[in-house]
Amino acid sequence: MIKLARPEIGAAEIDAVARVLETGMLVEGVNVAAFETAVGRYTGARHAIAVSSGTAALHLALVAVGVGPGDEVIVPGFTFPASANVIELAGAVPVLVDIDLATFNLDPAALERLVTPRTRAIMPVHLFGQSAEMDVVAAVARAHGLKVVEDAACALGARYRGRACGALSDAGCFSFHPRKVITTGEGGMVLTDDDAVAARIRALRNHGYYVDGGGFLEPGFNYRMTDFQGAVGVAQMSRLDGLVERRRELARLYDRVLADLDVVRPSAPPHVDPVWQAYVVLLPEQVDRAAVTDDLRARGVETTFGTYSLGAIPRFASHGAVPRSTEAWRRSLSLPLHPRMADEDVASVAEALAASLREVACQAPAVRG
Repeated sequence: MIKLARPEIGAAEIDAVARVLETGMLVEGVNVAAFETAVGRYTGARHAIAVSSGTAALHLALVAVGVGPGDEVIVPGFTFPASANVIELAGAVPVLVDIDLATFNLDPAALERLVTPRTRAIMPVHLFGQSAEMDVVAAVARAHGLKVVEDAACALGARYRGRACGALSDAGCFSFHPRKVITTGEGGMVLTDDDAVAARIRALRNHGYYVDGGGFLEPGFNYRMTDFQGAVGVAQMSRLDGLVERRRELARLYDRVLADLDVVRPSAPPHVDPVWQAYVVLLPEQVDRAAVTDDLRARGVETTFGTYSLGAIPRFASHGAVPRSTEAWRRSLSLPLHPRMADEDVASVAEALAASLREVACQAPAVRG
């Protein structure tokens, strides 16, 4: 089986965890601090604050920039539900903006007309490791006095006009889930250049305790990262550049071997440098994506859909019309991509996909005139 994804864990990570376990100091210690320093230096952010997950990072960032009950936050309709869930957890209402099918990111032309007097923030998602159009997001935010919180869960290492994703806004959030570019198992991080926002996030991740401000000043959460996760993160950061470059090599190979196939390949504008956390294609409209997925598995290739359309989830359906997001959910196929893949694996995936498309087309019922 050519796996969809595989975390890049080696001897360095295993040894680092063992050393921490031997100390008995397991929560938010020197290794978490070292991990924060490494990510801050890599991205150029003034503050990098490690937390227990990417979802926790988004939740804390929204609360820290002032999102609360009665507010609205604009979020793409094609994203993992956590992006909208945290908006509701902060007491606010998600407002769905549709996407550009070429990039799978929010449609810049659709953004400003969704702003209302209740809008407090915009949450662009750098989906599959490719930056959203942050110049437009920033311009709309400035014009209306809005905060921007980047969902950069998939985008550590990605850049927009030469600047690191996650460091392009009031707060940016990474995930270190096993399908991301680097992993700590679970885990996340918030970037910000705002000292006050950083201080509040550090307090809120630890039960509302302000180290330099008088103790437990407000209700908080237990969103701390363990120190053995921090140790894994330090080891992962030491080879991040190599992991990113291999993902880009694999994406270029996919571009070549899929060029003659009847699928829409992902694309990036020239001012965006993706990390290709996932390589997601669009199948032809008439093709049964589930049938292709099953056929590929039988051929030894693991795939899945790209991500969810929030508009197709009943609890979010009234929050905005997002037909292109729903189209992407129905037609998207995420192909295997991880640094341990060989070049020959990419060719094998392409051959299997071509065969599956032929097989599924042959099995489809004839359309009566």
